[in-house]
Amino acid sequence: MFRGGKLCRGRDIAEKLEVSLRTIYRDIDTLIASGVPIEGERGVGYILREPIFLPPLTLTRNELAALQLGMGIVQQAADGDLREAAKRLLIKVDAVVPSDRRGCNHLHDISIYVPGANLEPGCLAALRRAVIERKLVEIDYMSLGDEASTRRIRPLQCEYWGTAWTCTAWCELRNDFRVFRIDRIVRFRECAEVFAYERGKTYNDYLAAL
Repeated sequence: MFRGGKLCRGRDIAEKLEVSLRTIYRDIDTLIASGVPIEGERGVGYILREPIFLPPLTLTRNELAALQLGMGIVQQAADGDLREAAKRLLIKVDAVVPSDRRGCNHLHDISIYVPGANLEPGCLAALRRAVIERKLVEIDYMSLGDEASTRRIRPLQCEYWGTAWTCTAWCELRNDFRVFRIDRIVRFRECAEVFAYERGKTYNDYLAAL
């Protein structure tokens, strides 16, 4: 966040990192004590006055172009958390790429551009969390044939296909694997229950059955 060159308020940092303001103050004090050139004060904000020098990344021009393309797609097609992560990643990489590896002066000068077209489905971030935390969810779903149904599912993986996001899940209604278009989910509710991985109901089992 500091590499962006803007004044960062402690409260904003705490919200983004989901920790207490006290933790942020303590960690910033530790960074300053270790020699990181951060200036500011509590209640006002902090700013990085000088660049932090890290070992250069030995990436080829094509590798940088691939990174720029991938992060450009993430910034257009993923949820807000991933878009923000992609933005921070580009800033970090740009700061440590040697000057002879940059397109002109910056990573953003590489000959790759992804035009703006926000494809993020509304509940993508919540579904990704459910996959990671193994939370059961209930959805109201409208199929491509406009058939409405209510499902209780175990989200196993989210997939991006270039024009749409899907979620592969174990559907308790059908007692089988199902792939749902995320943009066709009308209502989403995370349940309190956590599901355990069971033989025959995991993502690897789904792949093996293809």
